[in-house]
Amino acid sequence: MADPTVPPPPARARTTPEDGPAVARAELVARLEADGALGPGPVRDALLGLRREVLMPQAYVRRSKPDETPLRWDLLDWAVAADREELLGLLYGGQSVSVQHEGEPILGRVPGPRSGGSMTAMSSTVGMTAGLLQRLDLRPGQRVLDIGTGAGVSAAVACAVAGDAGVVTVDRNPHVTAAARERLAALGYRPTAATGDGQHGWPAQRAYDRTFVSYAVTRVPLAWPEQLAPGGLALATLSTSSPSWPGLAVIARTGAGRLEARVEAVELGHRPAHGGKQIFLNARFRKRIDAGAVDGESTHTTRTGPPPSGARGMWLALDHLHPGLVRDWSADRLVIGAPACGSWVTAGPDGAGGWTVTAHGPREIWTEIQETAARWQAAGSPASYRLHLEPDEDQWVSAGTGPAELSWPLTITPDPVPARQADSPYSHPHPHPYPDPDADPDPDHHATQEKTT
Repeated sequence: MADPTVPPPPARARTTPEDGPAVARAELVARLEADGALGPGPVRDALLGLRREVLMPQAYVRRSKPDETPLRWDLLDWAVAADREELLGLLYGGQSVSVQHEGEPILGRVPGPRSGGSMTAMSSTVGMTAGLLQRLDLRPGQRVLDIGTGAGVSAAVACAVAGDAGVVTVDRNPHVTAAARERLAALGYRPTAATGDGQHGWPAQRAYDRTFVSYAVTRVPLAWPEQLAPGGLALATLSTSSPSWPGLAVIARTGAGRLEARVEAVELGHRPAHGGKQIFLNARFRKRIDAGAVDGESTHTTRTGPPPSGARGMWLALDHLHPGLVRDWSADRLVIGAPACGSWVTAGPDGAGGWTVTAHGPREIWTEIQETAARWQAAGSPASYRLHLEPDEDQWVSAGTGPAELSWPLTITPDPVPARQADSPYSHPHPHPYPDPDADPDPDHHATQEKTT
């Protein structure tokens, strides 16, 4: 069952073991090129030569049904002939791939079934990874810091393009680090693979030309810009607890050493670090919205519709100015809910040039949307915002000037809450982004990040 809060994942690969990994790699790259996610250049060449079956010789597939508990997975192994066809499709289908269960040691695992718990390390979706790595403009000889090793895909590409001598990849989980070190070496790469808290970067080797962060943050750790060399560039997903409207922090240090930063409203972003708080519209919540005729529900018509989905700068502002909202992207109309209080709003064309708006709950979500849209338009309808990073750790985002300025602070969030939120029929943690085709609204299934940190 696909995650309804986000766009659908790319199609799975249709290759077979007889086709071979080389054909699967070529088909994957061709699909990325056809989708516009990948263009000519060193990143394309690196992906075309990246043997994912060496980097991820074992991977998990979910076997349990959407409502089944405890959750069940199978650990597939490339060395097992019966697993190869399914594993080939998984590795080269383009979606994220789960590589660690419950923080386990990765090397030397016995393949087979697993029950309960959650996935604690994944690779990122290939299209998003390719796009971000292309934006980094990787070049030979650069010093690259990869924060959040995961399966090692971004580290492998960085090694292939920049040379492994200047690459550092950092992960919080020592088992992830150990596996990446061994498997990158099997590909012929020997970067510095370190275990540590990615929030601190890796100060042992300072002055990085490029920094790639593979998990979402609510504010930028100052170590990341501080460790950029003149001319350096860092990219990281900046988000709230909602997976629906991510931002991309683009942080650059000029040749003169001045720091310049902005947040771009984007379609896809990384998941938060393991244990990070996320919200989700679970199955019961969506069924209540679809059922209609709920006590306290109100309906009205209006000539003013919602801003289009492509107005990402507005939705990014809404997410920060009125946090706690999640969109159901699978719906054929606008459906937005507030899991914490059970409020929702739906809006669709009424067939007469207007819109029918239905709302429920204590939050006036439709009013929040319209007020934010007006402020966004007054600020110039920005698609990106200035990101202010002060030495005293004060951080905020802004666009426009004077009375029309649109801004919000990036506050320090409390420690992550446990994944399961006991008795709420609405709240549901879920990470970003979205491309696992087996995702469903289970509190533990995706209480993980795209890459461990």
